[in-house]
Amino acid sequence: MIKRVLLIVLDSVGVGEAPDAYKYGDNGSNTLGHICDVTGVKLPNLGRLGLGNILPLKSVEADESAIGAYGKMQEHSAGKDTTTGHWEIAGLWIDKAFPTFPNGFPDEVIKPFEEKIGRKVIGNKPASGTKIIEELGEEHMKTGCPIVYTSADSVFQIAAHEEVIPLNELYRMCEIAREMLNGEFAVGRVIARPFVGTPGNFVRTENRRDFSLKPFSPTILDNLKEAGYEVFAIGKIEDIFAGCGITGKDHSTNNKDGIIATLKALDKIKSGLIFTNLVDFDMLYGHRNNPQGYADALKYFDDRLPEILAKLDDDDLMIITADHGNDPTTASTDHSREYVPLLVYSPSFKHGANLGLRQTFSDIAATIADVFNVKGTGHGTSFIDELPF
Repeated sequence: MIKRVLLIVLDSVGVGEAPDAYKYGDNGSNTLGHICDVTGVKLPNLGRLGLGNILPLKSVEADESAIGAYGKMQEHSAGKDTTTGHWEIAGLWIDKAFPTFPNGFPDEVIKPFEEKIGRKVIGNKPASGTKIIEELGEEHMKTGCPIVYTSADSVFQIAAHEEVIPLNELYRMCEIAREMLNGEFAVGRVIARPFVGTPGNFVRTENRRDFSLKPFSPTILDNLKEAGYEVFAIGKIEDIFAGCGITGKDHSTNNKDGIIATLKALDKIKSGLIFTNLVDFDMLYGHRNNPQGYADALKYFDDRLPEILAKLDDDDLMIITADHGNDPTTASTDHSREYVPLLVYSPSFKHGANLGLRQTFSDIAATIADVFNVKGTGHGTSFIDELPF
């Protein structure tokens, strides 16, 4: 009997273009495959779980004696952003993608926002987060005007130098924007993007915060909480779900701290769900088209994975997946519409198993509902009976 589930999202580690990738301009995207092609990164511990059995990888061989259950999942919802992916993992489907603003935000958004925060904004266009602070950071420091920008994803991002606009003020601006952005302007996330440094040497800090929409319906997290189980959120999970269904949290800001927080949670929490997002793959390397940095982050996780496995008991179930792709080898710096990996492991498994192609990320939510015998969300097919206990 499983008492505890550890769910780890390797943010943006996609495993090949989805059948509808062409609709998103993502033909040919294969985040993990291309990283292995370009860098030759070795991932022996993930390979032992069955990673190389999911798709052909140049530097991770298929393992006939894999100890985990493995497969891949196709996204049912419209979109390819963080919120959509995580909500689908938790059992919600989004039929209409969150709105995007390829020409920047209209005056009917910007002008009321400026009035409410008491400052003019600069930018207001799609941009790379690092490039826009290079471009407008000096002007921001001279004028005190926050930098507003978006991307191909459904986001309203506010960048500000921590010595010009203190963090609490930046977060307040984000809360104002979140309250305003509803209806046709209901972006998936408002994101605080603080930075420090001097012109020519600006660096984003780890004080990023995400302000998401509240889920429109109960997720598996809410159902677990209602049934009395612990739901411990690590990284940006609490932000993605706007606090809904969360009983405890650790706002780790990078992969190293997220892994440490996960190890601590495994020592402390004896039943329920531990839900971790490891953000560096996406934030630091995918969006910056840095395949070697991405590969190094994957290797770091792979190197630390045995520490996580050592803390799992026979009544634990670990699930490793992703929320979308972000292929650093393509011209795009944005998310890509890809399959995501599904790796499942328990020390009580008798052998490995092929879980095949899953039709929705929500198969994870359905499985968690079965594990804890709680109400499901109505989406997804449980794979609990396919696991090799």
